[in-house]
Amino acid sequence: MSNRVALIGAGAMGGAIGRRLLETGNRLTVFDPHPEKVAALAELGAQAAATAADAAAQSDFVILSLNSPVIVRAAVFGAGGVAEGARPGTLIIDMSSIDPDATKALAAEAEERGLRWVDSPLSGGAPKALTGELTLMAGGTEEDVAAAYAVLKHVASNYTHMGPSGAGQTTKLINQVLCGLNFLAVAEATQLALDAGVDAAKIPQALKGGRADSAILQEYMPRFVTKDYRRTGRIDNMVKDLNGAQDLARRTNTAMPLTAVCAEIHRMLTAAGLGGEDQAALMEFFRGARRDNLE
Repeated sequence: MSNRVALIGAGAMGGAIGRRLLETGNRLTVFDPHPEKVAALAELGAQAAATAADAAAQSDFVILSLNSPVIVRAAVFGAGGVAEGARPGTLIIDMSSIDPDATKALAAEAEERGLRWVDSPLSGGAPKALTGELTLMAGGTEEDVAAAYAVLKHVASNYTHMGPSGAGQTTKLINQVLCGLNFLAVAEATQLALDAGVDAAKIPQALKGGRADSAILQEYMPRFVTKDYRRTGRIDNMVKDLNGAQDLARRTNTAMPLTAVCAEIHRMLTAAGLGGEDQAALMEFFRGARRDNLE
């Protein structure tokens, strides 16, 4: 029997999740305020919903793929939101990346309304969603996290219960610190290789399997070299997540000097109008004011 799933938010990430769920035999109902995003999934067999409430009313699971706690709250508890249409016991799976404290408050309100909540942010981006190879870190009760796997197994190859509500979001912030620093380190090393006359395109293969190796090195150094800025993520989304990590660090009195530098560089690029670009555009920071950029 296929799962009945509502998808709220069909942007780049939500759209990829929706495609994968359809390909793996799930019955998908979609709501997004942008009709063209819904239409793209409807062409593949999804059912379009007029509101988030309508989508939830037809589903046992509700997946959220949104961009901020304010948007998540409006989509679930606002007018025409999930809570208006969902039956008691409906499991909400929030795959957005938002603040852990906001998640705890949202989960508590959902419980008051007879709904269940799992925070399950992701790592891997749209490409991994399309192949069912996302890494997911989940927060919630043991029972609800296990129940969510009935749907999430179709999009993830690594699914870990990290603790109570908010624990998934905390783990995602840690993930983003590691990714942000790695992106920056690979971009910086790429520029050094280019300036020193080494064929940077060969470095990923040369370092493969060594301690310096990483998925980001293998995927992004070739893209840095060729200025391949095809978007699979956004610099301004990394700013949001690094801001969240720094807020958490202030609450826990954790020193994070490297994260502070990383966040500032991302903010500089956003201020320069590159916030909507992929992480590959980090190279523009290291290229700087160079004559060859004018050619």
